[in-house]
Amino acid sequence: MKILQALFFPPEQPGGVSSMIPYILERFQSPNWDMEMFSLPKRIRGKGTEPVSFDTFDWTQFEDSLIVQKYIQTYRDYIWWTKLRTQKNYDLIHAHHPIAALAMKQLFPDTPLIMTIHSSFERELILNGRIEENGPEHRFLTSLYRELEVKSDHIMTVSESFRAYLSTYLHHSDQVLVLPNGFDEKRFKPISHENGVPQLITVCRLVPAKGLDILLEACSKLKQRGLDYVLHIIGDGPIRKDLEQMAQKLGIYDETIFYGYMLHPEEFMPFSDIFVLPSRAEAFGSVFAEAALCWLALVGTDIGGISEQIEDGVNGLLVPEDDADALADALERLMMDSQFRYELARAAWTKAKGTYSLSRIVNELKRTYIRFRKTT
Repeated sequence: MKILQALFFPPEQPGGVSSMIPYILERFQSPNWDMEMFSLPKRIRGKGTEPVSFDTFDWTQFEDSLIVQKYIQTYRDYIWWTKLRTQKNYDLIHAHHPIAALAMKQLFPDTPLIMTIHSSFERELILNGRIEENGPEHRFLTSLYRELEVKSDHIMTVSESFRAYLSTYLHHSDQVLVLPNGFDEKRFKPISHENGVPQLITVCRLVPAKGLDILLEACSKLKQRGLDYVLHIIGDGPIRKDLEQMAQKLGIYDETIFYGYMLHPEEFMPFSDIFVLPSRAEAFGSVFAEAALCWLALVGTDIGGISEQIEDGVNGLLVPEDDADALADALERLMMDSQFRYELARAAWTKAKGTYSLSRIVNELKRTYIRFRKTT
């Protein structure tokens, strides 16, 4: 079976699906499976000129928005690049971004299309202060879900909570298959270590949606309680300077290390003790599974895909969203009780290895591909 994995970001981009697909391809290399990747290079801008229309809504009612204009132009660019670089026939296309899915269906209308919706772009834009809820950009982006439902032969997503979110916009959300992200356990190598000072670590893009302002407030409270720690922040983004200034204002800059972008954070994580990320929205939260496979204790917010990965008090701790006091209490509990921290980390590793094993996810994908190749 010849399958195309259609991404938006190039596969070298770390994080989420972009880092997962190359490992999936490795597992599919056999005489019975022929799989390729496709994505839009960042250098491609303003090339496409084709008119754009959708079956389920008129996008031009939102065309005054610069964000919508940029989205539509990127869609045109994706079509232009696909025509230029992809002339082959496929038995099935698996898309991982709305632009990729809709462009591929336009160019390969007779090829079965599976679409995995990995996250909510509109929710992230709202939390990051880029768009207004129920504004034109929000309505445009959520209208795409119904378009995807009409154009795709099957829709998948990464968590039960996100399927519930999609139910507002889809007519048949009960038919959406939930398949979490998978991780190659060989990439993660837990390291036995004994840190005299607890090492806290977070890995994410530095945007408001990740709640790092709450993390810094919580760490300030830990310092006020006389607790020693080091906070490692791996990642970059538009609010890095704001976070650095906040750390200075809170008096915790000496305890906080900003590393910026790191290609393979999983090589660094095993030396820490606690992974913490107080996100305001996560469809799945891949980095929690990655931290679990590094044998770290987990602390996250009780939202979305995080709360599906973490059972509070069993394989990690959950705290309410935007609650710095609760986050500080959870971190202090783990910092002061190394045995409890170890038990949570062990339980998180066991669940991640079993539930999010790449081998299990690949087997599920194979069954899905065979089923939809036969029935379409």
